[in-house]
Amino acid sequence: MASQSELSEEQLMKKVAWRLMPLLIVMFLVSFIDRQNVGFAKLEMVHALHMSEAAYGLGASLFFIGYLLFEIPSTLALHKYGARVWLARIMFTWGAVTILLGFTSSLPMFYVLRFMLGIAEAGFYPGVIYYLTLWFPQAYRTRVLGVFTLGSALANMLGALVGGLLLNLNGTLGLAGWQWVFIATGAPAVLLTLIVMLYLPGSIDEAKFLSAGQKARLNDMMRRDAPPNATHGNPLAALWDLRVLLFAATYMLMSTSLYGVTYWLPTLVKGFGVSSTINGLLNMIPWGLAVLLLLWLPGKLRGDRVVYRAIAVIGLLGLLCFTSSALLDSNILRFGALVIGGACITLLYPCFWSLPPKFFQGARAAASIAAINSIGNLGGFFGQNLMPYVGKVTHSNVTPMLVPAACLAVLGVGGLVAVGWQRKRDLLAVADAETALQRQVAIQEDGSEDPGSSIDQLLDLHPDHLEMPHQQPGPTAR
Repeated sequence: MASQSELSEEQLMKKVAWRLMPLLIVMFLVSFIDRQNVGFAKLEMVHALHMSEAAYGLGASLFFIGYLLFEIPSTLALHKYGARVWLARIMFTWGAVTILLGFTSSLPMFYVLRFMLGIAEAGFYPGVIYYLTLWFPQAYRTRVLGVFTLGSALANMLGALVGGLLLNLNGTLGLAGWQWVFIATGAPAVLLTLIVMLYLPGSIDEAKFLSAGQKARLNDMMRRDAPPNATHGNPLAALWDLRVLLFAATYMLMSTSLYGVTYWLPTLVKGFGVSSTINGLLNMIPWGLAVLLLLWLPGKLRGDRVVYRAIAVIGLLGLLCFTSSALLDSNILRFGALVIGGACITLLYPCFWSLPPKFFQGARAAASIAAINSIGNLGGFFGQNLMPYVGKVTHSNVTPMLVPAACLAVLGVGGLVAVGWQRKRDLLAVADAETALQRQVAIQEDGSEDPGSSIDQLLDLHPDHLEMPHQQPGPTAR
């Protein structure tokens, strides 16, 4: 067995992953539960505070406006002050605001607290994505991001169960069920603050679980992995970089789908005539399937063309499922389609987030990832307003699922276009390499160029030219 100082590259990556990922997954799980809880609280809060569906949807979506405005400054602060300190600050403030939501007494107060929650949580997700790019080379990144995305899938699964159970605490200690949803889901974030401060290493050089030799090796791996044409420079330039805007538009479609489904699915399932507990159990199923698929699929996606192909297939399958859920008459078949569709949305995330770090480095990478995430998260604003709007216009709880269907249709087609684009890039790279080889000129010992070297290399590249046609003998004289 290899000693600690002689770990292979794969073993070193596993050691780092086992040290960092469990805590990061738990942090992401708690953050996603705090985003999802508003969907279950709605089932009682709307009536308790005399809100309309549209007013509640607007208030819920104000989270994403606060998130958008403070995402880039917060992520740059993480780059400046370090991941441990800044992530702990984020967790404490969002946990405190979530608890305060449990004591909402009016619609304006609900609006203010949802906006403040967005400000408090801004920088968390892109900050962690940036943090992981400092520890894992590109070859391991899709797999690691797939593991990290388990946090959101587990949160959707466990949050659904917990949300349903907490609603049943209605009247306990004089608090309504919707109040318990906010208080009980905000408290874990506050409690995790101290654990993050004590346990999460700020950088490779600060990692006490690595030996000096392992730190040096990991730092060398990261230096060698840095893309040669990645963009450095002014971080704020990310706001008008066309690549960032394209990534952000793509992510917006994903966010519209995910937040629209997690927000509206409890309402749709309630229409089946089930109790709050059964509603929560049924809402667990799509995300439970996503967990299983996240453990299997991302590790198999190596190479950009493979990732683009996966995005195309997942997007088009999700389109089929959500469209079917809006058209089928059977609740059982409808729910089955929603289970597969919900899992498809989650699978897009590790595929997507493996791509932006290939184009940016340093503070520019932190700002670019933050810009992509903050602009893209406007999809949450759109999703949580579009779903109730479509439901109101169509007088149906199932037709809002055409919103994620439309988003996934665009993503699927975009994935197919990206596959073709990457194929052309690969062919051009091969052609350029062959051209460079053909143009090489051998240098003789005296420093002069050998004029015959290019011919020799062409013959090496195309050995069939060595076979000269045989000359036919002329007729012999009689």
